[in-house]
Amino acid sequence: MAVKVLGDEHPGEVRFAELKRRMPGISQKMLAQTLRSLERDSLVDRRVEPTSPPKVHYRLTELGESLTEPIAALRDWAESHMARIDAAGQAWDAVRQGSEPRADA
Repeated sequence: MAVKVLGDEHPGEVRFAELKRRMPGISQKMLAQTLRSLERDSLVDRRVEPTSPPKVHYRLTELGESLTEPIAALRDWAESHMARIDAAGQAWDAVRQGSEPRADA
């Protein structure tokens, strides 16, 4: 999701707080760990403005930008198969719990 949000702004930057706002449900800790990992892998560049408090900006590198198209394809695939994936998960859960799958699945 972070790559998608940054890709939407490429070649521009996005501040940490804005990334967090655009990624509902992610904790500050998980977002920081994700960005650190992406930076380590040279997919994201980080820029810190020496203000008080510091303003931290992120942008995709050229390598990170090359990842946006495959991620979009994966997202499209997941969205088009979501009903089948959900049904399979419910069926699997039902077997593991000793009950029948829901009829609406």
